[in-house]
Amino acid sequence: MPVEVTWWGHATCTIEDSGVRVLTDPLFARRFAHLRRRRGELPGPEAAVADAVLVSHLHSDHLHLPSLARLAPGSRLVVPRGAVRAVPGLRLLRTVRGLRITEVVPGEEIRLGEVRVRVVPALHDGRRLPVGAHRSPALGFVVEGEARTYFAGDTGLFDDMAEAVGPVDVALLPVGGWGPNLGHGHLDAGRAAQALALLEPRSAVPVHYGTYWPIGLDGVRPHEFHAPGDEFVRKSALLAPEVAVHRLAHGERVRPEAAR
Repeated sequence: MPVEVTWWGHATCTIEDSGVRVLTDPLFARRFAHLRRRRGELPGPEAAVADAVLVSHLHSDHLHLPSLARLAPGSRLVVPRGAVRAVPGLRLLRTVRGLRITEVVPGEEIRLGEVRVRVVPALHDGRRLPVGAHRSPALGFVVEGEARTYFAGDTGLFDDMAEAVGPVDVALLPVGGWGPNLGHGHLDAGRAAQALALLEPRSAVPVHYGTYWPIGLDGVRPHEFHAPGDEFVRKSALLAPEVAVHRLAHGERVRPEAAR
């Protein structure tokens, strides 16, 4: 069966390949910290069903402890090296929920049945903010089964990106954020289209936009909330016209190869 990708909102995706179901950066909250979910229904229980969960870095919108608590007892959780030390709540989840936590760094691989997951670098601040030490790297992952699916997490462009990531068939790329300005180590729609031209996948899905926004800032630069997905489609058509881009609605799924 071809790889199938579901976008639940923000950086949360399900990748199904070769009978293995992988969940990325689960965030199942209507509201947390200073953010609220402004678009898309809150994912139902089926979104938390996975053979393994990949966490790209320690920021609370990517490593969200209440969302990880929704995973089935005994679930496999893959996190950056140093995460358990930096985020004490992970130790509680390991003890109470029986989560099987594996810490990894770029260059390592893990096996999930018929699927191999390669850990690749990302250009992003991987600390547990606001006061975490620089002990945990930000990561991307390439899920390799019948297809090679790259989940970028949060990253900026970097010089050897294509070499570090390697050949991929599908790219899940961040194209926006949750506030009126994107800082260093992020991709906006234009930079994500440049990344697409470097990586040369067959298909792409824009993520990390149009879901959460700061409370009280609905009227501040609203185009940065609504527009990145469409803007990525337009810019990708110019910079990487051979790539099929699938802009999904929240909860929508696609078989990228079948949809070409």
